[in-house]
Amino acid sequence: MTQDARRHLGPDRQAVLLVAGLADLAVTTLGSALGSVRGLLRRSDAPELAREAEHELLARGRLLLERHTAVPPAHLEVLARAALARQAADGR
Repeated sequence: MTQDARRHLGPDRQAVLLVAGLADLAVTTLGSALGSVRGLLRRSDAPELAREAEHELLARGRLLLERHTAVPPAHLEVLARAALARQAADGR
């Protein structure tokens, strides 16, 4: 659509066209996904695939939570532990 054609459309018409385009994209994507799911369900190893997918999702979730919730140790505490370890190695 050219810029001149867009100027002749009102904002309401543009919004309707955008929503219609998004709805079409969503329906197309959903249809494609359902086709893939149907293909997977026809497989004889579907239960095994589902278990593997569950394990994969659990592992990914665990990694994500560990990455974002783990609090690194305080810098001074790390230095103090290193100093204590050196002192213990020196026999003090």
